[in-house]
Formats: sequence, structure tokens, C-alpha cells
Amino acid sequence: MWPSFSSNILGLALLPLALASPFQKRASGPWMALDTDFPDPSFVGTPDGTWYAFGTNGNGKRVQVASSSDFQKWTLLDKEALPTLGGWETDVNHWAPHVIMRNDGKYVMYYSGEAKSDTGHHCVGAAVSQGTDPSGPYIPQPNPFACNLDKGGSIDPAGFLDSDGTRYVVYKVDGNSIGNGGDCNNGVAPIKPTPIMLQKVKEDGVTPVGDPVQILDRDSSDGPLVEAPNLILHQGTYFLFYSTHCFTDPKYDVRYATATSITGPYTKTNTQLLKTGEFGMTSPGGGTVSGAGDKLVLHSFCEPNVRCAYAANISIKGKTVTVL
Repeated sequence: MWPSFSSNILGLALLPLALASPFQKRASGPWMALDTDFPDPSFVGTPDGTWYAFGTNGNGKRVQVASSSDFQKWTLLDKEALPTLGGWETDVNHWAPHVIMRNDGKYVMYYSGEAKSDTGHHCVGAAVSQGTDPSGPYIPQPNPFACNLDKGGSIDPAGFLDSDGTRYVVYKVDGNSIGNGGDCNNGVAPIKPTPIMLQKVKEDGVTPVGDPVQILDRDSSDGPLVEAPNLILHQGTYFLFYSTHCFTDPKYDVRYATATSITGPYTKTNTQLLKTGEFGMTSPGGGTVSGAGDKLVLHSFCEPNVRCAYAANISIKGKTVTVL
């Protein structure tokens, strides 16, 4: 997610005055999982039924970690998931971590780290858990997974395991970071592309196989960008979840596109799965969906400049996703 807050943040004056308890599920729709700054959340389940969520830097941590035994009540852990860094990255602005479990029982964390060679812009990094504890610590690979610094950098990675056992990573090329100003730095022509890329990887989850393939990009309906990709397969259909517009803008939302092949073409449904004004949310986005297609975590502004983590149950029927 792009870190700087623009004038669009004024729209947050519309924030609801009353928020649900962090430990009380709402009658319907998303409920607050963590009443603290925990942006860009993702989550992974473990064989013993425990859930772990991971968030952008905050609360004194590079990568935040929370846990839950039932997906309802979440606890922020006092643990640094990424205590060491790769030689390519600075010590600030670690965004949008996403964790997958490997076949050997270890976990891989993909994340966005600021490049020392081009500060202010990011590469995607990959780190492997030291043991089989999903909360870490994670040891970063010596080299970045993807950079594209000439096109603005790479952010918002998410891992995916296909039905045939092949692993992939999706991520965003951060073109708006080198835009010409305006909305999220990409509202002034010529508008920069912000493509979503699909990279095949080996079983280890960190070694790329071949070149990445572009599977989505912004259009006029998306505002200045698309970002926060998350890919699942449900009953033969690939669902690519993503966010549009600037994360500080009330137009920020969660949408999805579908395809019958992993490489596409992906068809945008233009359905706003979650948007400002629904369920008391403001600028909801950064959504991650479980592989089974029944659970979702995301963030929403709970007060100015603070993005709390929310959780929800969802249903997929055919090519339609519904928040329960």
C-alpha cells in the first residue's frame, strides 16, 4: 500500500463514532478483529486449527503478527516476525506481508521492503521460517524476489498453491509511485500502469520459474491504481481479489476478477465486495481470502490515520462472492 496520506484523508471525517467491540462479532458483515493499526492484513491457518494474521509495520514491529484459535477473537502478539533483514532493504516501510505453508512444514513470508538502491521504492522480498512456527522468526533471502524499480518497484505480494501443486506469487508493479502527481500520485496524465503480475515458483516458494505474466491492470473505473492482489481457486474458477483507488480515498474498496485459466484472461466483475458506508467501514481494502473461499481479512480506517484489521465470513457460489 502507498504510505503517504493525501488530501483525500479528509473524507475520513465521515468515520462512524461507534465501533464494534474488537471481541464481538457483528450480526452480519465484517467485525473488528484488531482494534489497533494493523494495515494490509493476511492470514494463514495451521494444521492444529490456529490462525495467524500478519500486517504492515506498526506497533513497533517491522511485520506484525496476531493469532486466533477460532477466527473470531484475535490477539496481537508481542513478536517481531522479521528480526533480520536482507542486504538489499532498508529498516523502514515493510508492507503487506503474506504467509504460505510449504510442503516441508516451514512457512514462507512474502513482503514489500524498501530498496536501499532506490529509497522510497520497494521490492518484494521472501523469507523462510526458521522452524515450523508460523509466527516466525523468518530469515530473509539474500536477494529480492522481484523489483521492477524502473517501473516504480514491486509491492503487495501473495502466494498461491494451484490444484496441481504448482506454486505462484502475485504482486503489484507500483507504477503510481513514479506517477505525475494528483490522486495517489497517478491522477495526472500520462497515467502510469500498475499491473498485477503472476510469477511461477519452485516448490520452495522462493525460486522463480520463468518470467512473470501480467494478469490485470488498472482502467478508468479503478482510479489511479489496482493493488493488493490475492488469488484463490474455487470449483474450477480462479478469483483474483484486489483493491482500487487510493487507500486514503473513501473510494478504496475490495473487488474481484475471474478466469478459467491461472494466466487469464481475467474478467473484472466490477463488483464492490466491500466499500465505504457498508458495515460502518471507511476505505476498506487490502483483502485476503482463505484458500477455501470462506474467510476474509482486510483493513478499514477506524480513526484518522489508523487502519484496524477486520474479519468476515464469505460465500462463493458460481462466480459470485458474497459477504455473510
